[in-house]
Amino acid sequence: MANLKIGLAGNPNVGKTTLFNTLTGLNQHVGNWPGKTVAQAKGHYKHNGNEVEVIDLPGNYALSAHSMEEIVSRDFIVDEDADVIVNIIDAANIERNLYLTVQMMELGANLVVALNMNKYAQDKGYTIDAKKLSELLGVPVVEIEANSDTGKEELLKTVEQAAQNPVNTTERLVYNNELKEHIAELQAVIEEDKNLLDVPSSWIAIKLLENDEIVEEKIQGSSKRNNIQAETKKVKEHLQGIFGEDSEEVIANARYAFIDGLLKESLTKPDHLKVTISEKIDKIITNRILGFPIFIVIMYAMFEIVFTFGAPFQDLIDEFFGMLGDFVIASLGETMLSSFLVDGLIGGVGGVLVFLPQIILLFLIISFLEDCGYLARAVFVMDKLMHKFVGLHGKAFIPMLLGFGCGVPGIMATRTMENEKDRLITMLIVPFMSCSARMPVYLLLVGAFFAAHESLVILSLYLLGIIVAVIVAFILRKTTFKEMSAPFVMELPDYKLPTIRGILMHTLEKSWGFIKKAGTIILVASIVIWMLSYFPAGVEYGSQESAIGTIGTVIAPVFAPLGFGEWQPAVALAFGLVAKEVVVGTFSSLFGVAEEGAGIAAAMHGIFTPLTAYVFMVFVLLYIPCFAALGAIKQETGGWKYPLIMSAVTLVTAYVVAFIVYMVGLGLGLG
Repeated sequence: MANLKIGLAGNPNVGKTTLFNTLTGLNQHVGNWPGKTVAQAKGHYKHNGNEVEVIDLPGNYALSAHSMEEIVSRDFIVDEDADVIVNIIDAANIERNLYLTVQMMELGANLVVALNMNKYAQDKGYTIDAKKLSELLGVPVVEIEANSDTGKEELLKTVEQAAQNPVNTTERLVYNNELKEHIAELQAVIEEDKNLLDVPSSWIAIKLLENDEIVEEKIQGSSKRNNIQAETKKVKEHLQGIFGEDSEEVIANARYAFIDGLLKESLTKPDHLKVTISEKIDKIITNRILGFPIFIVIMYAMFEIVFTFGAPFQDLIDEFFGMLGDFVIASLGETMLSSFLVDGLIGGVGGVLVFLPQIILLFLIISFLEDCGYLARAVFVMDKLMHKFVGLHGKAFIPMLLGFGCGVPGIMATRTMENEKDRLITMLIVPFMSCSARMPVYLLLVGAFFAAHESLVILSLYLLGIIVAVIVAFILRKTTFKEMSAPFVMELPDYKLPTIRGILMHTLEKSWGFIKKAGTIILVASIVIWMLSYFPAGVEYGSQESAIGTIGTVIAPVFAPLGFGEWQPAVALAFGLVAKEVVVGTFSSLFGVAEEGAGIAAAMHGIFTPLTAYVFMVFVLLYIPCFAALGAIKQETGGWKYPLIMSAVTLVTAYVVAFIVYMVGLGLGLG
């Protein structure tokens, strides 16, 4: 039995993660790349007695040094000593996908090409001669369908054969003679320093001609740096003189020329390209007039499903915790221990877990929309709005979209943006998105005050977050960050039917994060809240005379102009700085598990009116993000300056918007 290591590489949306799930099943885990915060999915499978470790590399279009994803992928190929790199290619977009293939060949990767989505290529009228393509590339090419077992067995066998017979893929690249000749001259100078030869010298030469900063830094440490730099300068000037273009363009053109040659031999296109099903759907979904209303309808439908199908399960969990609380009290009596267990643990953590069914459904639907290709269309639709009014292109909406799940990955996703000012603006507005941690707060209050219009109320909060983010971005663009972003060409993957396994895995991964948070951060916060509610000894639990009541009484006047000047909402907001779910945990602890269901709803009616409940949700939506999000911003910006700016911006925004909503509500007679 051999231990093999393979990496899955490819452009975004080519079915890479689907293949990863197909190969590894549940035998996988997600973490971070060592020293970096880019997600790393790692798994295992066994085949023919081989134990194979699979690493799902980040999706990217190039192996340059423009983003962390690109750097991670090329570092993996260079440093991780993988036996095989499986390059997944979308057959329907083969020309663009091969651009990454060529760059992996420049790096000498031992490749197996997995040609995926062949049915979509056939729908477009493409005929791909996989055998011919394999001969020309000099690497195996296997036709697969990542969302089924089609081609899977052949791929696994091919990977094992490729691991036993590695090939030097750099030898199969054919660039024009002029470029080839001068790359060879530069190679000769590079090879004078043997310490540089952990990667092909031809790759170093190409990267120097592409002005790759990381490779240039590496050369700085070479004893032959003067010769290499002088030769690089000479070759650049020569290429500029011959082609009238800078060396980066010359290399890009040479790659595409090589790809053109490959495809002339191996791809047959119809005289007139067929209109695909995806293109037909996109005429409606991304229509200039219909696109945004359709986006709203889909969001509304999502919340309707969440409430309709989640409510019965929520009632069951609610009933379970109620019975558990009754059992504890019946067993232990009214003691300090029973109060700790019932009011602190069951009330605090259980009060949040009650909403788990809706959270799972929400993640399930978002995973479906993402995997079928719709979310990319949502980004496309928002791109027009973002660029027209804010000067941010749709790429900024991707972190915002991730922010609907959790602000932390949304903030990290900004690192894919090349323009630093765009990145900072996007980072500052991501926390305005309604993350899943805020959902329990919404569910608690809409259930108590807006039972007949739950979906509409929550949809309004999601849209309000987007609108406020756009306005804040507009203000920041006009004041602090005045440089306009460059246009961005968006990629729209073909629509496809997601696999059940893929959707379930995404949902499970996200839901598990919610449960872990309930078992850690929320648990600790619940214990602290219980202690503050129970002491000083002798006071009524959770009363205004308790420690938490005293704290809340001091803070409460600040919120009186917003309509909720009671002490309980004040302390809930204060503890919500740790994590937004703790807002619900605080209410649940204060009002006790015995008052769950209709009881806690009645308690909410003692604090809020429908108008102030909505204003409270607006404040929760917009005020300072959780500690984890602030930590992520500190990590991304390298200091506390931007976390502090964000805290100030979100706090002021939350207060102003909540005040306006309250005043408008009073003006309309809703108070």
